[in-house]
Amino acid sequence: MARPSRLAGLASRFYLVAPPGSTPSTLPLRARRMTVPLFDRAASGQSLLERELALAAWSSSNDYPADAWDLDDLLAVKRETVSVVLPAREVADTIETVIAALAPLERAGLLDELVVVEAASRDGTARTAAEAGATVLQESEILPSFGPARGKGDAMWRGLAATSGEIVVYIDTDTRDFDERFPLGLLGPLFARPEVQFVKGAFRRPFKVDGAAAVPDGGGRVTELVARPLLNLFVPELAGFAQPLAGETAARRELLESIPFPVGYGVEIAMIIDVASRVGVEAMAQVDLGTRQNRHQALRDLGAMAYAVLGTAARRLHGADAVDAARGAGALALPGRGAMELREVSLEERPPLRSLEAGARDDGGHRGSRAGAEPSSGRFSASGSR
Repeated sequence: MARPSRLAGLASRFYLVAPPGSTPSTLPLRARRMTVPLFDRAASGQSLLERELALAAWSSSNDYPADAWDLDDLLAVKRETVSVVLPAREVADTIETVIAALAPLERAGLLDELVVVEAASRDGTARTAAEAGATVLQESEILPSFGPARGKGDAMWRGLAATSGEIVVYIDTDTRDFDERFPLGLLGPLFARPEVQFVKGAFRRPFKVDGAAAVPDGGGRVTELVARPLLNLFVPELAGFAQPLAGETAARRELLESIPFPVGYGVEIAMIIDVASRVGVEAMAQVDLGTRQNRHQALRDLGAMAYAVLGTAARRLHGADAVDAARGAGALALPGRGAMELREVSLEERPPLRSLEAGARDDGGHRGSRAGAEPSSGRFSASGSR
């Protein structure tokens, strides 16, 4: 019986609550901050000190260490079902480790669904994931009326449609040092504080090239060069998120089904901006997951990713019509061998799932079943073509 009280104690330690009978004007600053908005969107002349105080206030109440909760803590207070969605593309060398860390939590009853949304990988990702015990669904076979899946955001959107948990956890599958702290940390604030709607993972990103020493905090180049400056300039209330493009995210289904999903790599910045607009930064939390070592992409690929992030954010900051009408929308020119090459980068977005008619949501089957590595005769299979 001690577990719930311990969890409540942890929550109260991080979340200051105003004493009964007090008013904002009589409270000290640290307690007063939770009774008024942290950021005044109408105030254009906020000073640097005011911004710093607001960020510090949000961080002290909404920033958690991953080890604040263990499995027993969360099982003692679990009241909602939980689905884990794992978007996967050519990750046969890492996905088994990820599933191996999640499977015991599923067996213990913390996780109710563990679903890999697979992109017809040619390296055996689907087979490896199925053999590790996860449900494997082909992304393009979920909601097939929308055509072939077009990227990571599309896989996340379709994974949301194919699961049923009241809380949905997204986890990247190319992590090499994954462990149970990731799901436990992401779920902790949602279980401890009903008012929290959205949790984003934070971590340090070392940059390591084969055969060379790792450069601490050298990873996350698109975050540092595009996403962070952009958010600080236009949406400063989100500047407290250390990794705004992190794939490690947990949120309540009702919220996720109310927002659109860009089909590509713009999904994370869209999600964080849209969630803040819908529920406010006070209902968003961050969890320090330690260090995350994942594979690094070539600069050419990062350019396309940066384009998607910039274009997606611009649709929210300047209006979708203005961006969609831009002369350069939808393609990025990259230096090739002797000539410039145009690379398509879609800024298309899937509509909020809540807006779909019931028939559209069930098109091709809403739910899948466990699938092996070979094609099945059902609506979903563990292998397929793009």
